[in-house]
Amino acid sequence: MTRPARTASAARVSTVTRSTAAAEVPAKPSAKRARASAPVITSPPPPPAPYDPRITGRRGPLGAPGSIPPVPLRPAPIFKVGDKAVHPSHGVGEVTAVEQREIAGTRGEFYILRILDNGMKVMVPTSAATQVGLRSVMNDKDANDILTTMRAKEVAVDVQPWSRRFRVYTEMIKSGSPTEIAKVLRDMNRLKFDKDLSFGERRLLDQARSLLLKELALAKKTTEAEMAEEIRKIFSS
Repeated sequence: MTRPARTASAARVSTVTRSTAAAEVPAKPSAKRARASAPVITSPPPPPAPYDPRITGRRGPLGAPGSIPPVPLRPAPIFKVGDKAVHPSHGVGEVTAVEQREIAGTRGEFYILRILDNGMKVMVPTSAATQVGLRSVMNDKDANDILTTMRAKEVAVDVQPWSRRFRVYTEMIKSGSPTEIAKVLRDMNRLKFDKDLSFGERRLLDQARSLLLKELALAKKTTEAEMAEEIRKIFSS
């Protein structure tokens, strides 16, 4: 007997079920708000520990050339509506709701974040907030440490060829560590004085700047324009 063809909706559900552990899953907005609302993304836990770039740098054991220092996973605080939280991939966001949602047949509690930089809505499982890397905005002392990292004369990555350096810099950004991201911003700004940046290098520079600028301004209780000027002066001296 011929098996009935699956409907389009069933195929979509099956696809989401298979891909939940591997990628961020767009959540369907309601029909009335589909056009007006920003994308809603579910952040999954990071890859298993042996493949975590924060631990291995994907280039061999810790301490090998180009490896990334381990970033300790601090327990994520319990956020409430109105709190600011930092998502490692999207930057600073505001918790607009804490809701029960069903994703791929599994029901759970989610933080709903509105990313301040672009208005994107991001859903993070409360039970996986630590694994995702969700954290509070850095304090004033941490911000000063980040600015000190930017002023340092050292170079974070000194491996050849450029393709290998690019991979390590990319993993430093993915680590979510403000210190590692500051090193990328510092090195790309210095490189800019030596030559015209390639497309990939400009992307690294823009991404690092975007992830740090708003959080530094919040931590130092200043405007983004004033913080951007301070960073410009650091790299102009």
